[in-house]
Amino acid sequence: MNKQNVIVGLEGLSILPREAALLKELNPWGFILFSRNIASPTQLKRLHAQLQEVSQQDEPIILIDQEGGRVSRLPKAFWRVPPSPSEFVKLYRKNKAEAQQACFLNNQLIAQELKACGINVNCAPMLDIAQDNAADIIHERGYGNTKEQVIALGAEVINGLKSGGVAPVIKHMPGHGRGTSDSHFDLPKVAASKEELGIDFAPFAAFSEEAMAMSAHIVFSAYDASLPASISPTMYEVMRNEIGFNGLIMTDDINMHALSGSIAERAASALQAGADIALHCSGDFTEMKSLLAVAQPLKDKSLTRAKKAEQTARQVSSTDAVKEIETALQRLLN
Repeated sequence: MNKQNVIVGLEGLSILPREAALLKELNPWGFILFSRNIASPTQLKRLHAQLQEVSQQDEPIILIDQEGGRVSRLPKAFWRVPPSPSEFVKLYRKNKAEAQQACFLNNQLIAQELKACGINVNCAPMLDIAQDNAADIIHERGYGNTKEQVIALGAEVINGLKSGGVAPVIKHMPGHGRGTSDSHFDLPKVAASKEELGIDFAPFAAFSEEAMAMSAHIVFSAYDASLPASISPTMYEVMRNEIGFNGLIMTDDINMHALSGSIAERAASALQAGADIALHCSGDFTEMKSLLAVAQPLKDKSLTRAKKAEQTARQVSSTDAVKEIETALQRLLN
């Protein structure tokens, strides 16, 4: 049977027997890891072996958010903490070419660090164009406040990750840069016109041939005044037709407070609206169990998109010169 149209998180550092039984029944397309799931290379190796067993795949789809700076899931006791995206934004203002080179090298390193752990998908880059009044979280994690800069640095993130054998997920489509609140806690609403939103859409249109994107929990009243993009059929039409994105679209975490209703209702709304995959991150056993009622085997266009994403995630790294890359990166950043 094909994998089902959900990605789920895990509760802790290992998979408990009841969790393993549920995961085998749910048969999710992928798994996403957080700091709560990672303690050391030895422990992560054991967890990876468990994921191989429950997924019945040698190379299961395993995602992480390893953006750098505040969003770095691998513990610093054992792994490098990558520079924040804001460091490359600062460098870009001084020297565009050096910023792009540094961004590429940093993400090449990130990819190699992840690939060595069996992690093959990174939920990055964030292509949201931060407006002056945007929530702080957007400024800290973004790659600039112009579409040209975001596209230039976003390209290097994408290319760096892929050169290291890790598939990127561009986010948060169609653009979170005008959000004045954090969708982890509230539902942002944007009143910008369609013409103004064309700027926000531009980075996603520039990378419309990438394998994966993540949709945003944000209302764009110019298109749909009531539903956030992640559960809006209208906005999925915009993402597919106006932006032209052809790859797999997963939601942002359906646990976020921007959404309402039960976890199963949220997942069902997103999948019915046009998402290929519903992303559930908490690892809560009861919530995951509720997904059994709504998850379905991937099929048709969603299956084709998933297969393309899998191919990207299972590419072999094109380089292993870690020390040389680290040295070159530090020279550019210092």
